[in-house]
Amino acid sequence: MLNTPNRLSIFRILLVPILVTVLLTKGENWEYIGLGVFLLASLTDFLDGYIARRRGQVTRLGKLLDPAADKLLTSAAFISLVELGLAPAWMVVVIIAREFAVSTLRSVAAAEGLVLGAIVTAKLKTVLQVVSISLLIIYNQLGSFERLAPVSLWLAMLVAVYSGVEYFVRYAPRVFGSLKKTTAEP
Repeated sequence: MLNTPNRLSIFRILLVPILVTVLLTKGENWEYIGLGVFLLASLTDFLDGYIARRRGQVTRLGKLLDPAADKLLTSAAFISLVELGLAPAWMVVVIIAREFAVSTLRSVAAAEGLVLGAIVTAKLKTVLQVVSISLLIIYNQLGSFERLAPVSLWLAMLVAVYSGVEYFVRYAPRVFGSLKKTTAEP
């Protein structure tokens, strides 16, 4: 159960309080240390999935840990950025609400024995969130490129909303249709 991919997911979870502490205590060079911690955690997200598929080490635990670790990391980073005044709270709420909605849809599907495949826009959402969080962490160091941070946040939010809607349009009829059949059977 505790194979390399699962250890990487656990490591990502353990990096979350370190990231929040670095971001919110604002010590010397906090932006660069915070960026380093965040990028290291983001790298483990890529590596755990890659290693699990490549080595055939996909486990039930990994299927639960990986998305939980992802949501914890991005939510904690975004909430910290709100606290620092670097991201508007309403945009972060929209992004996090999308995560909860899609996670709920996936949970209901899993309970019905259905697997919801990843969609391209969700992968793009993840990349845009990593870029946006990274730029927002170092916002005060961007100089004339500071406009990139809010633009990337807008893109991340819009793609998050779009991919969330796409998940529901694509999968909700199948998931909720399955629920109707289950409850209708004697």
